[in-house]
Parts: sequence; C-alpha cells; structure tokens
Amino acid sequence: METSCDETGVALVRGHDLLVDSVASSVDEHARFGGIIPEIASRAHLEAMVPTIERALATADVTLDQVDAIAVTAGPGLVGPLTVGASAAKALAIGLDKPLYGVNHVIGHAVVDELVDGPFPERVMALVVSGGHSSLLLIDDTVHVTELGSTLDDAAGEAFDKVGRLLGLPYPGGPHIDRLAREGNPAAIRFPRGLTAAKDQAAHAADFSFSGLKTAVARWVEARQDAGQEIPLPDVAASFAEAVADVLTAKTIAACRAHGVDTLVVGGGFSANSQLRDMAAARCAQAGITLRIPPIRYCTDNGAMIAALGSAVVRRGMAPSALDLPVDSSMPLTQVLV
Repeated sequence: METSCDETGVALVRGHDLLVDSVASSVDEHARFGGIIPEIASRAHLEAMVPTIERALATADVTLDQVDAIAVTAGPGLVGPLTVGASAAKALAIGLDKPLYGVNHVIGHAVVDELVDGPFPERVMALVVSGGHSSLLLIDDTVHVTELGSTLDDAAGEAFDKVGRLLGLPYPGGPHIDRLAREGNPAAIRFPRGLTAAKDQAAHAADFSFSGLKTAVARWVEARQDAGQEIPLPDVAASFAEAVADVLTAKTIAACRAHGVDTLVVGGGFSANSQLRDMAAARCAQAGITLRIPPIRYCTDNGAMIAALGSAVVRRGMAPSALDLPVDSSMPLTQVLV
C-alpha cells in the first residue's frame, strides 16, 4: 500500500509476479494550486483507500484471507498521506492477524524493476529521480542500501515543475517540458551543469544540484523578455532537459565505474523523461553497463513498488515491523524497513 503523496496505490504480488496494481490519483485536485497540498492529498487518500483495496482484490480474484503479509510506505513522504496509509495497513494487519512491514518508498522505486526484469544481481546501482528525490544508491542483495549521493537542493522533478511554471506550462511541468523538448534543439542554449566542476568533484562526486540551473533558465528567459524577444519554448525545454539528463547520467556512470557495478536501475517519476532514458541507454551501452528501467506505468508512485519491496523483505526472513510503527517524512534511504 502506497500513500506517500498524491497517489493511493494498492498492489498484490506473489514472489516476483505482479497480480494487480490499482492506483487512484488526486493530481487533478492539486493542479490549480501548482503543487501538492498535503491536506487535500490526505483527504483524497481517506476517500480512495477502501475502494482501491476492494478494486485490487476483485481484479486479482483474491480474498483478504489469502494475503500472507502487508507492506506499506512508512516514508519518506508527506506526513498526512503517510499516516492514512499506515493506519489502514495497521487495521488490516490487526484484523487479519498478518505481519506488517513498513518499507522505504524511495527504495521501492528501484526494486519494482524486479517485477519486470526479474531478480537483481548481487549488487546494482540505482538512480532514483522524482519530484522530491534525486538519489544515487548502491544496493546489495536487494535490501542492503548505501546512499552514495543525493540532491543538495531541488530534485530533478522539482526543477522541471519550477521551470515549467516559469515557462507558463500547466502543472505538473515534467510531461509538458518533455513534450516540448522533443521539438527543440538541445544544443541551442548551454545551461550550467551543477556540481560538475573539478572543485566540486572531491566532496560532491555523486551529489546533484539543480537550483543553479533553474536560476540560469529564469535569467535567460528574463533577458529575452526584457529585450522584447520571443521565447523559443522548445529550445529552452530541450536545452534545460539536456542539462539535467547530462548531469544525472554522467555522475551515475562514474559511480558505477568507481564501485565496479555493471547493472544500473533507474526509477522514480522522473525516469519517465525521454531525454534521460535516451542518454542513459546510450552512455550505458558505451560503458558496457546493463541498464534496467521499468515501464513508465511503474515510474510514478504505485502500490507495485511497495509490494515488490515487501516481498523481497519477506523472502529474506526480515522481522516484521511493530504494529505501532511510526511514519517518517525524512526516512533515511539506508533504512529499508522500520
């Protein structure tokens, strides 16, 4: 069960096989505000929870008494939405007398690929990029995680939403910038690549920063407007997207080489971005690294990612969470299970 933000996700898995993935989204309710409103998201989860569970069970032709274990997102995420999901999961665990596992949302974004491409090798590198996270994770045996780097300011998806708003595009900005970028010239404008200068490499080789890039786009657009010139939206979108994808892929490939890893998994909502997918594929092929990116339907928040991680935890015999498990909006990425 996944309720970290604005999607209510309920999925059922058996081992590595996905039986059903049912999602109810409240994104349209937030669009007029230009971002997620936690109170609205929490209320939407309350309304959608039972119908989404019932729809998932009916679609999979499974009854509640056939469920062996329950996994729920414990963090990171918004406290209100997380609390709704955790409360529902606790109620089910008590009512069914089944073990409860509070798992990490971000790690789920990577592990969901096991439902698509099969079990991970012993060690993989995971690049998880979304509206709230840009994280580089070294994963051993699926459930042991070392955080190598993260965003120091705006995450990739967050930067896309802010630039989308700057360009007058609807919320969320990511899909609209992606669409425009396909029509533009990515070499039209040379925007900065954050934390790639030699002076930054020692301390921040695996970290990301997109705040300066966002500011550079804003200043470029303002200069054109002040000069009374038209803003070439496709070129701006393509050049901006190219800069983000360049930094993400270059740092990730370098981390794979530094740690001797030959399998890369890319996940999270921003992994749907076409420039990132294309550049990751080209650079992994050149470096001899196997690239695994799940289909776009598994990139945004969903129950399948939490069920996949829960299944991995159960298979490894890890102890269940306590029934009073807390939610943690800033749950460490090295913590797979509460």
